[in-house]
Amino acid sequence: MIHPILAAFIGTTLGVLLLAALLHLFPRLGGGGRAIAAACTRAPGLDVLVTLFTIVPGVAGLIVAGWWGLLASIAGQIVAMHVWIVLHELAHRDAVRGPRILKVLNSRVGRFRNHFAIWITAVAVPVFWLVRLVQWIVYPALVGLVRFPWYNQGEWVNVSRQKFDGLVGWDLIWCLYCDWMTGIWCLGTEMLRNLESWWCPIRFDSEKKCENCRIDFPDIDGGWVDAKGSMAEVAAALETRYPPVTGPDTGRYSWFGHPDRVTVEGKPQHPVEE
Repeated sequence: MIHPILAAFIGTTLGVLLLAALLHLFPRLGGGGRAIAAACTRAPGLDVLVTLFTIVPGVAGLIVAGWWGLLASIAGQIVAMHVWIVLHELAHRDAVRGPRILKVLNSRVGRFRNHFAIWITAVAVPVFWLVRLVQWIVYPALVGLVRFPWYNQGEWVNVSRQKFDGLVGWDLIWCLYCDWMTGIWCLGTEMLRNLESWWCPIRFDSEKKCENCRIDFPDIDGGWVDAKGSMAEVAAALETRYPPVTGPDTGRYSWFGHPDRVTVEGKPQHPVEE
């Protein structure tokens, strides 16, 4: 009988490799397979896929063999990824011999430092997964309660770099990670713009902080009240920027400078009156 810790390691390694093999197989199974493959490249299908690759193995390992099972599952994920990278690079020898992101960056700081730095960033995977969970669970409540705009999340959280010619092995796996990560970050920032302008439309007292934040929060210079202003000015700004709506299906309270630019249908709807 296989020891539970070993079972967690073997099961994770084989399970992750099988899932990766299915992703390579789907586009070759006709229209239905291509549809499944396409659904896996954008939310919500991408959310399910990332969860299967990153979270489910660890949870299963924890259940099977406790904390040692969790560590064994993480080790299995790492081994499976390395096996996939080797096989993918063997299948694309011309691309491996050609110009690569990996080669250039290794030449700048050294192979060990570059790879070690990449692995440090991998620690953020569960953090981004939790952020994604909040986007699905918390933000929809704000849409219903305070009329924030709804976003077509698949237009933000998706991956497409697998289509880039010559991107293989290490380069591909890390570029897909960044592809997924940046979409989550940008969607989260967009949601936070609504929160900040709705609840806290007051400029920061630190001009340096205002300068640093105005790229992500343009309302700092587009409607927020000066830090030395009054609460009467704050109330007046809110009354101006968030006019009363006439019914449940009219008007959405977006951040000041941004009418509902992405909606369920991917088209602007119910612009906020200036």
